[in-house]
Order: sequence, then C-alpha cells, then structure tokens
Amino acid sequence: MKASAFVYPWDVVGDPDAAGRIAALGVRQVTLAAAYHSTRALTPRHPRHRIVTAEHAAVLYPADDRWEGRTLRPYAAGDWAPGDAFGEAAAALADAGLEVHTWVVLAHNSRMGAEHPETSVVNAYGDRYPWAPCIAQPGTRAYLTDLAAEAAVRPGARGTELESLGWYGLTHLHAHDKIAGVVLGDAGQYLMSLCFCASCRDGYQERGLDADELAAAVRDGLAPVWQGEPSDGGWPAIEKLLGAELAAATRAWRDETARTLQEAAVAAVRAAAPEGFQVLLHADPVSYHCGANAGVDPAHILSVADGVVVPCTGGPGLLTPFAEQGVEGAVLAANFTVVSGMGGSPATLAQDTARAVSLGATELRLYHAGLASDGDLAAVREALR
Repeated sequence: MKASAFVYPWDVVGDPDAAGRIAALGVRQVTLAAAYHSTRALTPRHPRHRIVTAEHAAVLYPADDRWEGRTLRPYAAGDWAPGDAFGEAAAALADAGLEVHTWVVLAHNSRMGAEHPETSVVNAYGDRYPWAPCIAQPGTRAYLTDLAAEAAVRPGARGTELESLGWYGLTHLHAHDKIAGVVLGDAGQYLMSLCFCASCRDGYQERGLDADELAAAVRDGLAPVWQGEPSDGGWPAIEKLLGAELAAATRAWRDETARTLQEAAVAAVRAAAPEGFQVLLHADPVSYHCGANAGVDPAHILSVADGVVVPCTGGPGLLTPFAEQGVEGAVLAANFTVVSGMGGSPATLAQDTARAVSLGATELRLYHAGLASDGDLAAVREALR
C-alpha cells in the first residue's frame, strides 16, 4: 500500500538530514505544502529552529505573473519560507527517492479576510468570518481556481492534494479560540456557517427565498441552542431548527456552489498539469459539512477528481460512502494523525490501517512527519515495516 507523509518546506530546508529521515520511515511519497494558511509549528529535529511561525496564508514559492493587476492575489511567505522554499524542499525530497505531491490549502485565508472583508462569509447575525472566503463570490472563485492551478502544478510534482476546496464555516482553530462555551452540535454549526454576503443573498433569491427572512429564521432556530438545548443528530436536527423546506433550499444552493467550484478548480489543475498528474481532494462525505475536509457528494467528486483523502483518526468510517461508489481506480487515502500530542495513535497505526483497508482504503496518509516526535516516528517506521 502506498503511504505518503505530510511535510512543510521548513521541515526540510536547512536540515540536511530531513529528506533521508522521512524516506527511512518507509513512505514512497511526501505531500509537501505549496500554499498554506497561517500556523505555528514545532520543528523538533531542525538544527536551526524549534518553532516556525507562519504569520499569514501564503504561497511557498514565487508566484507568477498571472496575478498582475488583480485585487485578490496570493501573499508571499515571510522569513518562514523565503524564495522558492517549496522548490528547494521538493528537490531534496526527490533526491532521497521520494515522489513529491503538492499540498494546497485554498478557501482558508485570514489575511485576505482582514484586508478584503467583503470576501468573507457573513453569518445570520452579520458577523464576518475573516478566515473563511465565501466561495459563492465570483472574484473569490476566480482567485481560488487560479491558485489551485498554480500551486498544485509545481516543477517536479507528480500530483496534488487540494484542501479546503469548499465551504469553510464557524469552526476554525483561530488565535486563542473561545467559542466552546456553547455546544453547537452538527445543526448549530450548519446554521452558524450559512453565509449572507451579497452573492449568497442573490443565490437564495434565485431559489425563491427572501434572505432577510431566512436570516431571521436562522436566528430563531439558534435561540434554543444558545440556551443549551442539544443540536446533534445530523440533517434531521438541522431540519428541526430551520424547517425542512428552508433547510433543503439552503443546502441546494451550497451544494451546487461547492460542486461547481470543485469542478472548475480540478479542471484548471488538469489543464496546467502534465499527463498522469494525480488530483485528490481532502473530503468529508457529508456535503453540508464545512472545513478543511470539504463536504462533498461522494459520487460526484469521484467523477471529477482521481480520489479523496479522508480523515480517519477518529475511526475510518468516513471511507465507506466513497468505497460504496465502486469507482474503479479511485484513490481512497486514509489520513491518520501520527502525532501523539495532537490526538494521534502511531502505536496502533498497523491495526488502524488494516481496518481502513477493510473499508476500502487504497492508500495511506500520515499527518505529519515534521511535527511528530522521535518516538512517534519510530512507531510509524515499525508499522510501515
């Protein structure tokens, strides 16, 4: 089974032993960040630093001239990934015998939301989510599609994994997050993630909805949630809070918006890529879910992309809806966190992988070779061996 480890360029650049150490894990591939959001990351083995602070979302290579004169354009990285950090890391990893695929984060960009607040998701209360670009806006869609093509198809890359190619909502590992005081559940998260920017208001109107009346219905539906009433229970719980008709109309708008963006972005990557270039999406099989693993319709996305990367750290059950499609040759990559301090279980990786394979997994993803401790990496080496 093919296994790939996630890596940041700063894990490799400046550490002459990094590429060989990653190859010694027993992986055949690395998924190397080419465009990434802001983060603070540990680098426990690097000879020059132990903490890297990426201050804002950025491309980790020199952007080309397609962005000249455009309002929305990717930001260059600062001293955490100067110059062509991606290219330098990719070359070292390839020299160690590893196949390099790009890791591209798309609709997750707090700096863009801060500098261009009109691009952000707006909830039913009028609050903006600067980390979440609204994927219904034409300018944002054009930006994301072009960024996908540029960041995915870097020199030497054999494929890409596109993260956050869909709706981003309330949930976000933001600076000093303080939003856990009320348990929102699945339904509360959905209602708090519905967008009411101008583009989404137009979209609702096209489906016969008055946006102001819909926003009021969302606020009314959330009232018991703020009082502590549970809102778990999947889609039926959303229908209970919002009403079945309104819930269906909002989902139809959001599903279509996400599907057409995914189609456009994958097509743009394919147009820019060499033959045989693999395109995968980080995906959740529940289409109304938001976040880094974009909610998708399994049948649709497997007709568009070469496969999916599916979060499996809490159990591999999310693989099943993709496997049930029976798409021959589709990549179903089970993604396991192997950093103990982040909730991973590298000691049970072999057993966890066997369970994922029984549910249809064809490949393995390991998050994250740069963040894991020496002990975690030793457990990964043993599991892959």
